[in-house]
Amino acid sequence: MKYDLLIVGAGLYGSIIAHEASKLGKKCLVIEKRSHIGGNLYTKPVEGIQVHAYGAHIFHTSNAEAWSYMNQFAEFNRFTNAPLANFKGQIYNLPFNMNTFYQLWGERDPQKVKAIIQNQIDAEQIDDPKNLEEQALKLVGREIYETLVKEYTEKQWGMKATELPAFIIRRLPVRMTYDNNYFNDLYQGIPIGGYTPIIEKMLSGCDVLLNTDFFGNRAYYESIADKMVFTGMIDAFFDYRYGTLDYRSLKFETETLEQDNFQGNAVVNYTSGDVPYTRIIEHKHFEFGTQPKTVVTKEYPQKWQLGDEPYYPVNDEKNELLYKKYKAEADQLENVIFGGRLAEYKYYDMHQVVIRALETVQNLK
Repeated sequence: MKYDLLIVGAGLYGSIIAHEASKLGKKCLVIEKRSHIGGNLYTKPVEGIQVHAYGAHIFHTSNAEAWSYMNQFAEFNRFTNAPLANFKGQIYNLPFNMNTFYQLWGERDPQKVKAIIQNQIDAEQIDDPKNLEEQALKLVGREIYETLVKEYTEKQWGMKATELPAFIIRRLPVRMTYDNNYFNDLYQGIPIGGYTPIIEKMLSGCDVLLNTDFFGNRAYYESIADKMVFTGMIDAFFDYRYGTLDYRSLKFETETLEQDNFQGNAVVNYTSGDVPYTRIIEHKHFEFGTQPKTVVTKEYPQKWQLGDEPYYPVNDEKNELLYKKYKAEADQLENVIFGGRLAEYKYYDMHQVVIRALETVQNLK
């Protein structure tokens, strides 16, 4: 059978394009190497709780178009992301706000807090930060950095903060209010019933093949469609001819507990280096669950090797130069569209994926 469009990957980006292309009358085939649709957005019910299989996904945006687009597929709840940080058994509010500063210093006066932070910044005498550590010290001073940033970041990236480039932390928001809302966006929530039903609706007008590796039968899949949307790793598409792009990977350990509440919050970050995981997610709190049991996931950062699941691109100078070579190759292909975090070697929030996918669809008309 001949298709108008082959879409490699059934994540959010590919699914939106499949949905919109189908509305335009195009016949679409979506192939996905995993056993499920949805990519990293995939959610599944466990004990009546929607479990985010690949980490917490909270939809947040100030873009009315992206919010409206997603709301046509599901009703979103009122969840507000207010993560906590556990540093050596002490609990702090995130983002850095007056609750955090009271927990650190017992100080309630915003002006005095400003002075404490500024004095710590001045004491470092850093004008031109050369690495992530210096950048963070210049932004928030030593005490916030060493309690809530340093060891957590080193776990995330598997490198010392002094070895990481400064640009990774462009800003560390400091709020002189008692506002625990992590995001500043106008819209925020979790789809009631999880993300998988959204992707199911998006793909309802398409042919979908799961457990299907594009590279396992590449010539065949390239032959059955007039045009392709590729959402996988761009270096893999070109058979790593210039070398392999670097990523960070993650390992998830999920368990069901015979209790109704484990930590009282959806997300708790563990910021000290002596704890091997970066955070624990308690899924029922995303939907204000009252089930008799609870499901928790520990998230462990991992060194990535070829064959592992890639999660975060390592956008340092070396990898950016390498990506540009692959991007130049991709730009020469008229019948292949490269999109999404792996194909564009860029970390995207969900609302950014929505907008990018809708922009891509304009070129299909």
